[in-house]
Amino acid sequence: MRLHGYYRSSASFRVRIALNLKGVSYEQIPHHLRKDAHRAPDFLALNPQGFVPVLEADGAVLIQSLAIIEYLEERFPDPPLLPADPLERARVRALAEIVACDIHPLNNLRVLRYLRNELGHDQTTVEKWYNHWIAEGFQALEAMLASQPQTGRFCHGDTPSLADVCLIPQVVNAQNFQLDMAPFPTIRRIFTEALNLPAFARALPANQPDAE
Repeated sequence: MRLHGYYRSSASFRVRIALNLKGVSYEQIPHHLRKDAHRAPDFLALNPQGFVPVLEADGAVLIQSLAIIEYLEERFPDPPLLPADPLERARVRALAEIVACDIHPLNNLRVLRYLRNELGHDQTTVEKWYNHWIAEGFQALEAMLASQPQTGRFCHGDTPSLADVCLIPQVVNAQNFQLDMAPFPTIRRIFTEALNLPAFARALPANQPDAE
């Protein structure tokens, strides 16, 4: 398998975690997003959106991190990232989608560039934007994780799930932008638990071959 990504991309980070948890070996093909390598014609031929990650697997080209992880879940079902019970599965997907669908899209690189370059906002304003949307999403996640009995060592039970795969990269992003994490003790506890596992630690941006 060939994973096209960027060390700082949280969507690529998710897929790295999933591959590591599944024990699947893969080759990394880095594309420096800040140097617009994802706009090169050869990459756009793989993914016309120009987004990472892209996974080349089984003779196919897969895009969108959640779709890629669902493919990995079906292709390599052990260990599972989704529970067997339909209601529990829905809970895990909902937790994951708060991050992947509601928090992250407002804060990815193209949005931050638009705020700076097209709208003329300074770095302080951009950081305020960034942290506002993470904090709003984390407030909901913290309330759910702290109050619901399905929460265990991780977001759902005592083994990592799709929810943790999405949450941990978002916490790393929050730390990079100095978001005050004190109001989110359950998220902080799960983050610490996850980074004790090699699959999560190896996927950290700082541990990637293209890290700067």
